[in-house]
Amino acid sequence: MIYLDHHATTPVDARVLEAMLPFFREQFGNAASRSHAFGHRAKEAVDAARGEIASLVGGRAAEIVITSGATESDNLAIKGVAHFRREDGRDRIITQRTEHKAVLDSATRLKRRGFDVVLLDVDAHGRIDLDALRDALNDRTALVSVMLTNNEVGTAQDLRAIGEAARAVGAWVHCDAAQGLGYVPLDVRTDPVDLISYTAHKIYGPKGCGALWVRRDEPRVRLIAELDGGGHERGMRSGTLNVPGIVGFGAACALQRALGADEAEQLGRLRARLWEALRTLPEIRLNGAPLDQPRHPGNLNVAFGYVDGEGLLLELAKTVAVSSGSACTSASVEPSYVLNAMGVDPDWATASIRFGLGRDTTADEIDIVAEATVEAVTKLRASSPLWKAHQAGETIDW
Repeated sequence: MIYLDHHATTPVDARVLEAMLPFFREQFGNAASRSHAFGHRAKEAVDAARGEIASLVGGRAAEIVITSGATESDNLAIKGVAHFRREDGRDRIITQRTEHKAVLDSATRLKRRGFDVVLLDVDAHGRIDLDALRDALNDRTALVSVMLTNNEVGTAQDLRAIGEAARAVGAWVHCDAAQGLGYVPLDVRTDPVDLISYTAHKIYGPKGCGALWVRRDEPRVRLIAELDGGGHERGMRSGTLNVPGIVGFGAACALQRALGADEAEQLGRLRARLWEALRTLPEIRLNGAPLDQPRHPGNLNVAFGYVDGEGLLLELAKTVAVSSGSACTSASVEPSYVLNAMGVDPDWATASIRFGLGRDTTADEIDIVAEATVEAVTKLRASSPLWKAHQAGETIDW
């Protein structure tokens, strides 16, 4: 089976695994143990990896807080900033309706605790309106949280403009960069971003290891910790460090920094190849920004008209691993909240498929997937009364 679900997770790169292996048995020390060589070697490995993790965003090792993944990093960033800045009279949190649930649910919890939470609408491509953002900003704004690229449709946000608007009122900026980091430019030395969440398993590293980059120069960002314990990570995240995972994360970041630009070009070419092949089908639509605009180079989210999305996934599962743009429950299939926020018609939204290309994806695999998709859609439409009515020119609400 061909794997095109790299936005869900990526396989561990062989070079990353090789870097990790010694730290499961030979070098198994606790990085917080300072009284013997095992602990010293573990700390040295963590320090080296921390530098690579920071370098992927242009930061410094001292600015990295190790976490279990981007979800924990999002929670720490949003709640930690909110509780710290509330003491200065800043209780407004601004984000957008298409953010990852780790951001949206954190914001919802803060709202229940009395914070002023603003959810910005997005346009048909999934971008926020900068004028609406400026209208929402005020001197009570603590944080603006906007992702680098959307995990469903790939659309990239204008972080430079967003950051400049937030800085003008003294608000800090958080970016969930779990998707697209290393492919879409993000550099804290030039971009007005103050906190960045990211994770190893989206860049060919291990699951269960992530980071929060926190700016320590001007403006110096301060947080209130969410976990209490032994004071690890300068008190920001207590708990024994996952040394093998951190080493793997560091190796993955080093590879992504070295290979990302070239891979982005290759992914973009393969994505265009897939889209051109799928466009031979009538009644399909691209979800998200046009392919010639800023977006994740490996993302292609396509809606197939007059097709049952669940049925299409079942047909494709014989050939390719992909994800649907809809969330399934035991009783019903509901449209994706991201596509809903973009104004996509529910029928089109529930018939949307996300193709997530990756480092090892080949042109031959793209051709196989394209052929399988065209065959599956054609087969499903052949037995669809709605498609037959559409073909006959009847006006229907499918």
